[in-house]
Amino acid sequence: MVIKQVSLETVCGITSVLPENALPEVAFAGKSNVGKSSLINALMNRKSLARTSAQPGKTQTINFYRINDALYLVDLPGYGYAKVPEAEKKKWGRMVESYLQQSKQLRAVFLLVDIRHAPGEHDKMMYDWILRQGYEPIIICTKLDKIKRSQKEKQLKLIRQTLSVKSGTKLFVFSAETKQGREEIWEEMDHLIGQEDV
Repeated sequence: MVIKQVSLETVCGITSVLPENALPEVAFAGKSNVGKSSLINALMNRKSLARTSAQPGKTQTINFYRINDALYLVDLPGYGYAKVPEAEKKKWGRMVESYLQQSKQLRAVFLLVDIRHAPGEHDKMMYDWILRQGYEPIIICTKLDKIKRSQKEKQLKLIRQTLSVKSGTKLFVFSAETKQGREEIWEEMDHLIGQEDV
């Protein structure tokens, strides 16, 4: 997809009413320091629309980015590292759960994991939780530029095994530095929203 227009249209906090969008949505979930904002900025061809931070846990809302009047990229709150009270984390969890259960336009959930490490407990819980909500997570392995090329297949195998991914699960690699993987992820999103030929 050629990006012509991008806007942060809706920001939902824990007391907000979720929007009833008419356009298809694709959501992105991941640990607080996995590079989710960097990926979303790269997908939108913007440098800083999604806020990146050295302090994990900045995304405490569900952010809806409208692209080309064709779809929404939905940025879900990061999990795992945010220094917030447990009660607040539970509220985030309920907010995300409400979104996954209520959205009539959600086509897929992309789950981001760091390619350098085996997925942690939070990642495994999130993967299983997305499955329980009725979606098959599409895995994006971030920070590809941080490992040697020779390590890639070994790390991908480790991620598949640790998450116990279902057979046929789609898995992409991505580097915020080189933008490798950006086109493949967009091809998948175009396919999900029926825009392959646009």
